[in-house]
Amino acid sequence: MKDNLTEQEMRQALFGTEAKDLASVEDKPRITSDQQHVSKARRASNSRSPKLKVTLRVTSEFEGKAEMLVYEASTLSRIVAEQEAKAEAKKRKFKYFELIKIESV
Repeated sequence: MKDNLTEQEMRQALFGTEAKDLASVEDKPRITSDQQHVSKARRASNSRSPKLKVTLRVTSEFEGKAEMLVYEASTLSRIVAEQEAKAEAKKRKFKYFELIKIESV
């Protein structure tokens, strides 16, 4: 067996192709950038993402005046949505909160 094989000999040994087949593959026209179809950019719709609406009753003082806080979380996990709503209530300086309802939007 030869130690130094040419590329054509290696191709023929591996794939069984002839030089004629390779030449015909290379002769096919390629698509240039002028011929390619370029699609227009689409605007992303914000309403497609899943959301949950969390309603909390929040107060700053124990048994004080209560307010309703509505928070929209962009997740389907009810636990994560509740945690995000409570974190938002803490950020707004509310100390006590009670979960009223969680509904999907």
